[in-house]
Amino acid sequence: MAKKEEIPIKSWIRVAIFLAISAFLTRLIPFSDYFRNVDTLIHELSHAIATLALSGHVMFVHLYSDHSGVTYMSYAGGWRSVPISLAGYVGSALFTVLLFYLHSIKKEKAGLIGIASLTVLSLVIFVRNGYGVGWCAGFAILTILICVLNKPGIIKGYYLLIAFICLVESVISSLIILSAAFQDPNAAGDAASLAADTYIPAFVWGLLFTLFSLICTRWSIKIFYKRGFD
Repeated sequence: MAKKEEIPIKSWIRVAIFLAISAFLTRLIPFSDYFRNVDTLIHELSHAIATLALSGHVMFVHLYSDHSGVTYMSYAGGWRSVPISLAGYVGSALFTVLLFYLHSIKKEKAGLIGIASLTVLSLVIFVRNGYGVGWCAGFAILTILICVLNKPGIIKGYYLLIAFICLVESVISSLIILSAAFQDPNAAGDAASLAADTYIPAFVWGLLFTLFSLICTRWSIKIFYKRGFD
């Protein structure tokens, strides 16, 4: 009988080192803080899409300058609340994998067009607060201009900046929720909502979010190394 492949501890140590370096470098780049809301937008958009898929109604989305966000929605009770609450962190983590996959097949421009389209769609349909509207409009215009310039080096550099920031933020945001779940479970965002709906403690959900984001990060790094920066 074939043995299951074991995941070496060294592999996870490399993931941790890669994340630490990425977090440090992305914060050194001027204005990189501005792009951290890409992860927030994807997180909230994932909640919105899950709500609509389950026949709910999305009233509006708010994005804030501290990189937090909230989706106001209504839906029938029962089991629907669980996948809707799960969608945010799961969606943002999987989006990171998609970004690195598109990089591996040299489709950065298509990726940027997709991100800009999602941003414009969110602006038109969902985002309603002042900061959120301004951020979406500014980010979409900048991204479209980068695509119109059609300079391969600029496109790839801009794309990788967004990809690495999303990679870092998907993990950091889940760690923040995990920490909040231990300190004040009622203030643990989606983990608190899931705890209320399932009676499973918020810290368990925070731990699951963190583990899933780390698995997606490891997956993204493996995809990235297939091509690297060339």
